Amino acid sequence: MSTMQDTPTHTPVHIRAEEPAPGALWLTVDRAHKHNALARPVLAELAATVRAAGDRTDLRYIVLSGAGERYFAAGGDLHDLADVRDEAAVFAMMDEACDALDALRHCPVPVLAYLNGDAIGGGAELALACDMRLQATHARIGYIQAKLAITSAWGGGPDLFRLVGPARAMRMMARTELVAADQALAWGLADAVISDGPQGADMAAFTRPLNSCPPQVLRGIKAQALAARQGLGWEAHRRVEQHHLARTWLHDDHWAAADKLLSKGS
Repeated sequence: MSTMQDTPTHTPVHIRAEEPAPGALWLTVDRAHKHNALARPVLAELAATVRAAGDRTDLRYIVLSGAGERYFAAGGDLHDLADVRDEAAVFAMMDEACDALDALRHCPVPVLAYLNGDAIGGGAELALACDMRLQATHARIGYIQAKLAITSAWGGGPDLFRLVGPARAMRMMARTELVAADQALAWGLADAVISDGPQGADMAAFTRPLNSCPPQVLRGIKAQALAARQGLGWEAHRRVEQHHLARTWLHDDHWAAADKLLSKGS
């Protein structure tokens, strides 16, 4: 993979950005020595990177992963959060972190989480803030916040209950289960199991259709996904659909694809 841009050495860099294919941005939480723990500066850097990338009209999708093979992200950084000691500080922390994860939820292009390792606690919330999850065979997803005598904090509770339903979500949270890849796939927590790493055939097969899909089409699909995630009513969701159909229908890419299909039938 080629590095997307150089960063001054004096600037703390927690998010590594690479672009292995045109319009495919891979972001890596680069704190393997800390199990990719999500300190507040890490989340702020991630949010800023995602929001800046979302302004690119050529961007097709983002893949988010963690450094190493043990952890996608091991949750909040307890050292960073040690000073959160009163109710005002708790709400400020929640708002700040939830805003960072909202950068992924509201990103105008699809965001895929590649779970290179375990996603636990706040790391699981980060994974569910993404649109899809591609889970390595050895990776697990766990809402283990109850082990610290707390509940979820960063919008990951609503995400989990919406995705797997109340019974499974409660089961995962109350029993602090670590859900393996095959079970996650069966439950809809994961969208694919990756058996041969980020450079392997499984990842290539999953991302190949995205690499050939026009960016404006992927934006239209993501807009509908966001409408559904936000619980918009049928009419409001339909207006989102109509807006993006008009944009994509009138685009040159649509007419080129239509002409190519018609020429095959002539």
